[in-house]
Amino acid sequence: MNLKRFSSKIIVVTSILIGLYPLIYYIVDMRNQGLLQSKPRELIDNNIWYALFYVHITFGGAALLIGWSQFSIAFRNRSVKTHRLVGKIYIVSVLLSSLAGLFVAFFATGGLITAIGFGSLAVLWFVSALKAYVSVRKRDFIAHEYWAIRNYALTFAAVMLRIYLPLLIMMFQGDFLPIVLLPGCAGYLILSLQTNHL
Repeated sequence: MNLKRFSSKIIVVTSILIGLYPLIYYIVDMRNQGLLQSKPRELIDNNIWYALFYVHITFGGAALLIGWSQFSIAFRNRSVKTHRLVGKIYIVSVLLSSLAGLFVAFFATGGLITAIGFGSLAVLWFVSALKAYVSVRKRDFIAHEYWAIRNYALTFAAVMLRIYLPLLIMMFQGDFLPIVLLPGCAGYLILSLQTNHL
């Protein structure tokens, strides 16, 4: 079995599954379930926080859902025009989700360290997306690819969090800093994507 091809398939499948996950928030009233059940009632009733939470999960899910396709050499070679269109949708999704995520991070469950971790992730996500966009506008395709890979690794942190969060809750009985593991997981993805496009 080709390990690189297998890991690429895992990235694609988990990106699609977690990318679709926000749909649950539109189908089922999640105010007292899932992630929102740990939030104080006054926060959930805050219309600004609630709206930005939905912006974050909706556009973050969209970025996760479509971003992996940008690393397919076959897809890119088949239609550069489609690659550009999907890329623009991806960049707008990341910019909107990261800005909303930065606001939402200030109210993260887990206290100040968790808020700083998620806030830092949002800032890095925004900056790397901007750098990927600016470099492609300058026709610097090497820099574009460099920043696009790093940006999707940060997007993929959503998948890693969904995998590690239940494990951390069980291991530390809810007293943990989940963001600590994300840079390492994102680093693995960066190396994986650099050595083998999806």
